[in-house]
Amino acid sequence: MAEHDFRYTLLNPQHTLTECRALTPGQYQVTGKGGSIKTGDTLQVTLKGSKSLSMRLQVSKVRHLINPPGQWTAVATGPVFKELAIHTWQVQCDGCGSLLALEFAVDASLGNAAKQPAAEQRLQELGWVNRHGRHLCRTCQQSEA
Repeated sequence: MAEHDFRYTLLNPQHTLTECRALTPGQYQVTGKGGSIKTGDTLQVTLKGSKSLSMRLQVSKVRHLINPPGQWTAVATGPVFKELAIHTWQVQCDGCGSLLALEFAVDASLGNAAKQPAAEQRLQELGWVNRHGRHLCRTCQQSEA
């Protein structure tokens, strides 16, 4: 089982996605070119409308097309979003004052209450911590330890 990186940041014309759309919440249809995709492989794709967020999709079925050469269509499973929303918040380190433009994804159908936990989870993924309501970057975490 291989992992294939199709994020926008790579900009590799021999290894590109044509389309990634939700069939149902958690199930996606992905069309691309290159990469020798097989059932069981993992695809890493950029979230639509995002600059830096991506999601991992597990390929459950793939069909290789004859024309154009190298193109394929796959059905894959991944994160369940009824209504995907991308938000950007500014977070300031309470230790050194450095500013982070935090981009995070949330299921908008869950309402405003889901934003804070989704933002905190993304902060943790980026190496920041929330200690007693104080946000600390990696550098300040080490100096407080």
